[in-house]
Amino acid sequence: MIWEQATIRLSSYRRGFHLITSEIKQAMPAIDQIEVGLLHLFIQHTSASLSINENADPDVPVDLEMAFNKIAPENFPYIHTMEGPDDMPAHVKTAMLGASLTIPINSGRLLLGTWQGIYLCEHRNQASGRNIIATVQGSENQ
Repeated sequence: MIWEQATIRLSSYRRGFHLITSEIKQAMPAIDQIEVGLLHLFIQHTSASLSINENADPDVPVDLEMAFNKIAPENFPYIHTMEGPDDMPAHVKTAMLGASLTIPINSGRLLLGTWQGIYLCEHRNQASGRNIIATVQGSENQ
């Protein structure tokens, strides 16, 4: 049985949806050793989130950002405004998308669908880097 955990420090991304699948795989080489298991990802922030979505068409992340900005606009009369006009909408978006993902592993591969990728959803205009706690567990390849 393998258990491995690491903090993945992502560099600063601009506001939007960013594919990070390759960064996650590179940071967690234990995935290659797993016959059957799970990868759990948890982002340690309240103004960014994680999502699985289409990874092929570059219009998808653009449209996602546009849609979420319509759902949680900056000009809504929020009460929590001390950290700027993009902060409370960021919390709303994070509440909708979530802070964690669990992805099955089989034969050393993440079992994402053909068109699926892992996204960092950056909801702040001027965010710093982000921390993701990645935990791999499973039985070893024989």
